[in-house]
Amino acid sequence: MAKIKILLADDHEIVRSGLASMLNGYDDFQVVKEIPSGEKAYQAYTELLPDVLITDMSMPGIGGLEAVRRICGKFRNARIIVFSMHENVTLAMQAMSAGAKGYVIKSGDSQDLVTAIHHVMNGKNFLSAEMAQKIAMQSVTGSDDPTQRLSTREFEIFRLLAEGLTISQVASQLSLEAKTIANYQTMLKHKLGFNSSAEMVRLAIKYGVVSS
Repeated sequence: MAKIKILLADDHEIVRSGLASMLNGYDDFQVVKEIPSGEKAYQAYTELLPDVLITDMSMPGIGGLEAVRRICGKFRNARIIVFSMHENVTLAMQAMSAGAKGYVIKSGDSQDLVTAIHHVMNGKNFLSAEMAQKIAMQSVTGSDDPTQRLSTREFEIFRLLAEGLTISQVASQLSLEAKTIANYQTMLKHKLGFNSSAEMVRLAIKYGVVSS
């Protein structure tokens, strides 16, 4: 039986090595390459066309979310699992909206990732039980998170700006014009109701988009 070819993207070498060792221990898995950034994940995916990409969310450069968006924009049948430390409903929903088929949290059971791979290979989506429960609870309680109404591109720009990057730095990372980022920033102010960088950061922290 042909092995499931897996591409790993995470900026922490120890995490990548540990994951590769674990996954290669299964008879039906083969890690074909380990990548440290979103840009390289996109490049490697294009070159190798793996069966599954497992990517972190927070990485240098364009990051996991933008990598997911770009890959799924070019390869509509891409199978991508986000493997993240962020137990945040908004991030999980944004990842799935960008095209990811699975969202697994790093603090969960290691078997979750194996189950997720088999799910996405069978055309199914997968969420860690903790994330599925949080999404269900938010739906029941009717919690209103305005960042969930942002598009994937809007959300990623909001996240990068809230992390303290300048307009020029965000433009460089996302391969866009600085004027385009400035226009997005103005639009985000109207959509989210902040008037200053400090208010933007407080909002991002409140809804778990960035850590305090």
